[in-house]
Amino acid sequence: QVQMVESGGGLVQAGGSLRLSCAASGTIFRINAMGWYRQAPGKQRELVATITSGGSTNYADSLKGRFTISRDNAKNTVYLQMNSLKPEDTAVYICNADYVGLLDSRWSPGTAWGQGTQVTVSS
Repeated sequence: QVQMVESGGGLVQAGGSLRLSCAASGTIFRINAMGWYRQAPGKQRELVATITSGGSTNYADSLKGRFTISRDNAKNTVYLQMNSLKPEDTAVYICNADYVGLLDSRWSPGTAWGQGTQVTVSS
């Protein structure tokens, strides 16, 4: 089973920056796309950004220019650099990965989600 563990969340003032990390662990053959999502209180989960194994990225339109997603394939880790943070960016940030991993002695596709890390931006 593949597990995702996020780190790097916290409290920051408006205009500040944070860098989130998320590492995948387990018996992994390959990780395809990785991504970040966020969920604010009382709102639905929304896409922040995704990145393919080849480095192609996709962002929510409202976040382009402030957020940057990257990954280290050797470390099975995805990052999210967040700059010029605003109070409305306050949310739980959750990473995910589409992978091929070992399940019941077979290589099988799956999707893993992290538990989430809280980001709070004060005004």
